Amino acid sequence: MGALRIEDLPSYTYDDYVQWEGDWELIDGIAYAMAPAPMRTHQNLAYEIAHRLRLGIDSCPECEVLGEVDYKLSDDTVLRPDVVLTCGETHEAYLTKAPEIIVEVISPSTASRDEKIKFSLYEAEKVTYYVLVYPKDLIAKVYRLDGKTYDKEGVFAQETYTFEDTACKVEVDFSEVFKRYRG
Repeated sequence: MGALRIEDLPSYTYDDYVQWEGDWELIDGIAYAMAPAPMRTHQNLAYEIAHRLRLGIDSCPECEVLGEVDYKLSDDTVLRPDVVLTCGETHEAYLTKAPEIIVEVISPSTASRDEKIKFSLYEAEKVTYYVLVYPKDLIAKVYRLDGKTYDKEGVFAQETYTFEDTACKVEVDFSEVFKRYRG
């Protein structure tokens, strides 16, 4: 028996995806099981960032901050970011256009996917900002799309970052996000 080849694996679509039980992501037709429910720290950090983003969009009826929402890039690729800020989305079941900000809280089991695969996909889809949050290190790496590629804006632990290139100017004070976890 020969080695398993990628072309031998089944290829799935959004129609398959919506019938599955549990939490999944679909990337280029390949199903990825998501980790069990995120740890409390993971959930708290996602909530804190969503809360701070939400404060900045109060005057904009077009913008929304959402968590754990499906983002359908194509019929064979559906991702579920931890937090998104989107403006002008009209589809109810899933996101159809690139969010302005996507935040992924890094777990050991998803780090490689978030840092490499999703990074490239979000960059190609022209998501304006991609934020990777590292609970163990209590830092966030912010990337901003500069034309076609992401530029690293910095590593934030105690600072406030203002997201200028969004429909609603929002900011996140990372000292507040990480405050409860600092000893």
